[in-house]
Amino acid sequence: MTIDIGLTHIALPVANVDRSIEFYSTYAGMEVIHRRTDTERGVVVVWLCDRTRPFAIVLIQTDSVQPILSPFAHLGVGCPSREYMDALCDRARKEGILLGEPKESAYPVGYWAFLRDPDGHTLELSYGQEIGMTVDQTVSP
Repeated sequence: MTIDIGLTHIALPVANVDRSIEFYSTYAGMEVIHRRTDTERGVVVVWLCDRTRPFAIVLIQTDSVQPILSPFAHLGVGCPSREYMDALCDRARKEGILLGEPKESAYPVGYWAFLRDPDGHTLELSYGQEIGMTVDQTVSP
């Protein structure tokens, strides 16, 4: 049995779990890996994962949501290409959830844009941030 260590998840309150599942599936390539109704509180809890690493977004349905990740606090998702990211930004623009046009920033930031999820939390799409490469090149103490 594998024991989780390190950063494993972030929990977000959401008003409508299914609407949030659709958003994170579309814009972050995530899928449901766990779903239950918390019997103590009577709320729906969903875990989403993109299966690239052992990390999940935990969605907890609640009656009232105060956006936690906004305006600059955000979740970041790396895209496989600028064209893929541009296609997602085009879709987000049409849906009225693109918070600003994609920007090109100096290394190591790369190409990025912010989107608003159904509850007002911020999701960043990016290409070229090289976080994974930076981790691989960093020697642990």
